[in-house]
Amino acid sequence: MVKAPAKINLTLDVLARRPDGYHEIEMVMTTIDLADRLTITTLAEDRIVLDCTVSYLPLDERNHVYQAARLIKEQFGIKQGVHIHIDKQIPIAAGLAGGSSDAAATIRGLNRLWNLGMDMEKMASLGSRIGSDVSFCVYGGTALARGRGERIEKLPSPPPCWVILAKPPIGVSTAEVYGALKVEELTDGCRSEQMIKAIAEQNFSGICRTLGNHLESVTLAMHPQVQQIKERMLRFGADGVLMSGSGPTVFALTDRESRMNRIYNGLRGFCKEVYAVRILGENNG
Repeated sequence: MVKAPAKINLTLDVLARRPDGYHEIEMVMTTIDLADRLTITTLAEDRIVLDCTVSYLPLDERNHVYQAARLIKEQFGIKQGVHIHIDKQIPIAAGLAGGSSDAAATIRGLNRLWNLGMDMEKMASLGSRIGSDVSFCVYGGTALARGRGERIEKLPSPPPCWVILAKPPIGVSTAEVYGALKVEELTDGCRSEQMIKAIAEQNFSGICRTLGNHLESVTLAMHPQVQQIKERMLRFGADGVLMSGSGPTVFALTDRESRMNRIYNGLRGFCKEVYAVRILGENNG
C-alpha cells in the first residue's frame, strides 16, 4: 500500500505568464495527514486496471494514476500489467492535489514493485510530465516549488499544528482561475521568501501572518461561498486562514486543540466536507 497525502499551499505567488501558456509561480507547500491510499498489484495480462472507492472518478486515461502507470510502462518497456485500487479520502477538484498525489504515489509504488531504481529526482522529473503538482507530491514534506511547480527546493517542516479544511460543494477550474488573473495582480514572490524565513525560525504566528495566495481573490469573486467559509473560520478563532491552490477548499491553522474543536464544530453545520488533521511536513517514503 502506498500513501498519497494531500497538500496545502502556505503561499502561492504568480510571477509571470510564460510563453508555453503556463504561469511562472513560487509556492510553499506542505503535506497534511489527509491521504488517499493506493494498493498496487501486478497482472499477468499487459493492461492497466483501476478501481476506486468513489464512483464518480474516471478510471481511464483521464485519471492521473492511469497516466502515471502508462508513462512508466512506456519509459521502461514494462510488458506486465498492473491493477491499482484507489481508496479515495481526499476531496476531488479541491485544490489539495489529490490527483497529483495519487500519480506520485503510483510512480513511487511502481518504482518499488518493478525494481526500477529511480531516485527521487528522476521520479519527480517523470511526474512533471503528468501535472504541475506531481513533482512536489513525489517528494512530499515541505518545499518551495518554482517554475510551473516542477522545480523543488526542500524546506524544514513547519511547527506542529492543526489544519481544519472545509470544501464547499462547488468545482473550480484551475485554468479558468489562472486565465482570469490580471497582469497587475502578478507578484514578485516576496511572500514565499517571508514564509521560508518564518518556517526556518519555527515561528507559528509568523507563518499565519504570512499566508497568501494570489489566486484567492479570483476564486472569491467567482464563488462567494469561499469568502463565507474564510469569515466563519476567523470568527471561530483560527490563527490563520487561506484558500489552497485554485480552491475551493479553505483551511484554517491553529496550534490549540480547543480552537480546532470550535472551528471544526462551527463549520460542520455550514459545510458538508470538513476535516481536522495535522500538518505532516515530513518527506514521503
